[in-house]
Amino acid sequence: MSRVQLAIVGGGLVGASLALALQAGARARGWKIVLVEPFAPGDAYQPSYDARSSALSYGSRQIFERLGLWPALAERAEAISQIQVSDQGRFGATRLSAEDEGVPALGYVLENAWMGHCLWRALDPAVVEWRCPAEVVRMEALGDGYRLHLGDDSVMDCDLAVLADGGRSGLREQLGIAVRHTPYEQCALIANITPAEAHGGQAFERFTAQGPLALLPLSEQRCALVWTRPPVDAERLQALPDAEFLAELQQAFGYRLGSLRQVGTRHVYPLALVEAAEQVRPNLVILGNAAHSLHPVAGQGFNLSLRDTQALAETLLASDQALGDFAVLQRYLQRQQQDQALTVSFSDRVTRLFGRGESLLVAGRTLGLLGLDLLPPAKRWFARQAMGLGTRSL
Repeated sequence: MSRVQLAIVGGGLVGASLALALQAGARARGWKIVLVEPFAPGDAYQPSYDARSSALSYGSRQIFERLGLWPALAERAEAISQIQVSDQGRFGATRLSAEDEGVPALGYVLENAWMGHCLWRALDPAVVEWRCPAEVVRMEALGDGYRLHLGDDSVMDCDLAVLADGGRSGLREQLGIAVRHTPYEQCALIANITPAEAHGGQAFERFTAQGPLALLPLSEQRCALVWTRPPVDAERLQALPDAEFLAELQQAFGYRLGSLRQVGTRHVYPLALVEAAEQVRPNLVILGNAAHSLHPVAGQGFNLSLRDTQALAETLLASDQALGDFAVLQRYLQRQQQDQALTVSFSDRVTRLFGRGESLLVAGRTLGLLGLDLLPPAKRWFARQAMGLGTRSL
């Protein structure tokens, strides 16, 4: 049986980011970090038209800059220079621009596979050990840590276990951690699109009677589509021939980028606000989608999780208490409480305001969009939330 200081269950973007944030401090303290991940990270990045992507806020760029990873990420990062927010068939609209906010970009869109590749390459195998493909099938609380039972019948003990295995975490359920599950009665249809005209770094948030859609700039003049629709409608759209799908999307989006010429593989995901009732226990932290899973329309989920990882790493490295000490973990959670509450509330309210077609709500959001242009402080507040800077200064 082996024992390590820190075991991260889930080596995706959140788990690997935490390992990187802790790496230098762990090396200095002699800590051993193990990442347990079912899917082995590839040693060579392969571009794909259909690659899934994430929107990184400007605040997330700042975190990756501090970790020394941004130069590598930037090779395939598409900057968002402007966000156009509009309501189909109404006058309500507003534009947020990087120039107005005094930043090089409001955010960036990167392929998840590229981010994972860059993170994997930045991890020092002398400090961070990969156990993959491997899966934790059971976790057992000890007096001074956790015992992890793996699918190959091996056992590993750790001082601190971090659960970052996603929004459908079976281990979270197994540990008896309750979740607040608020379904939106919507699905997100995800796909990559090629328009006739260059996107020019513009991102579009378009609100329609059937649900909001976002079109984000990607490398190679592609755009990442997130289209929120009722479940039955999302499945219908997924099954349409490409030409019919593009025609329906064109009608909803308009011709801001000319005709829409190509669509890749379409995926459909049910949407809900999911929040873990507990994020820390003695010797245990819940991170990422296992802690909070948000609606993608506001683009806040991964960015909030990245801020959580940074705050956790800084809190652990600033402490001289035993790794996994409950009071230290509570300090981390208290530090992030305001950011989490504000971000979850912002994402949920945007979703509820812009995701429904009742006449009073439509009138309210039209006035709201017009008001953003008329009231610079309100517009700046909205922009700072979108940039992941709502609780921090530049």
